Amino acid sequence: MNIAIRLALFLSLSFGLNIVPVNAQQTESITELQQNIQDLKKDVLKLNRNLFILEEDLLFPANTQFSVFLSMDSGQLFTLDAVQLKIDDKIIANHLYTERELDALKRGGIQRLFIGNLASGKHEIIAIYTGKGPNDRDYRLGKTISIEKGSDPQFIELQIIDDPSKEQPKLNTRIWE
Repeated sequence: MNIAIRLALFLSLSFGLNIVPVNAQQTESITELQQNIQDLKKDVLKLNRNLFILEEDLLFPANTQFSVFLSMDSGQLFTLDAVQLKIDDKIIANHLYTERELDALKRGGIQRLFIGNLASGKHEIIAIYTGKGPNDRDYRLGKTISIEKGSDPQFIELQIIDDPSKEQPKLNTRIWE
């Protein structure tokens, strides 16, 4: 079967057009073509996944890969509005939160604030949180941490936790090993 006929059959099958077979041989040929199309679709999906993995490896090599995540507990003492993230006095992420995002975080979700490359060595990370605190007061909280980036990928989780003893939000940092 030549390319033009195959392409015409592929397009007609893809767009749901009906082809009325004339005889059993054509029916068999169309069934075989449909199977070939399904196999091609599977191959394309597999290739797409492999290309995505390769792209991630090329853009974020393991020796410089650095990621920052944000999580929060129930959020009774602090309602998050926005986060700003700086590394070595350079702003790398800003995020304004919607109600749906806050709800997901309060239910245990974790948000990836940043993924990128960071050279080995010492770095200073500053996270600035704005929102509403107890008694609906405007709050601006900050957390500064110093890290030593090695040759392995590094993952940091910024946690917003209620501190009932002080009736204020508390900021924690967790470095994933």
